[in-house]
Amino acid sequence: MQLPLINRFYRAHQRGMKARGDQQIWALRAPHICAAVCLQPVDSGYWLTSLLVAPELRRHGLGSHVLQQLRLRVAGPIWLFCAPSLIPFYQACGYQPTATLPPALSSRLQRYQRSKSLVALVSMPT
Repeated sequence: MQLPLINRFYRAHQRGMKARGDQQIWALRAPHICAAVCLQPVDSGYWLTSLLVAPELRRHGLGSHVLQQLRLRVAGPIWLFCAPSLIPFYQACGYQPTATLPPALSSRLQRYQRSKSLVALVSMPT
C-alpha cells in the first residue's frame, strides 16, 4: 500500500504532513519517492495538501510536473492554501488567488490564518 511509504517519505523530511486513507495520494518515483501530494475530496472538487518534493531535488521542475499531471487527470476545481512566498510558484502552475471557497475550506482557512499567513488559491479545469 502506498500510504505507509508516503508517510515514511514525509517523516524522513521532518514535515508534519500525513497522508490519510480518504485522500487520493500521488507520488513521483525515480525509483524512490521524490515527490508526493494528497488530494482531499471537498464539495465538487479537491483540496490539495501535503505537496512535498525531496529537498535535494527541488528546483528541477518535479513539483510543477506533479501539479500539471494532477490538473490533467482530476476533474473539478483544486483548492490549496499556501504561504504568500509560494504564490509565484503556484501561479506558474495555473493556480490563482481566490476568495471563493467551499464552506468547509473557508472555515479551515480562517482557523489556520489565526497562527500563520496563508493564501487560498484555485486551479479550475480547462
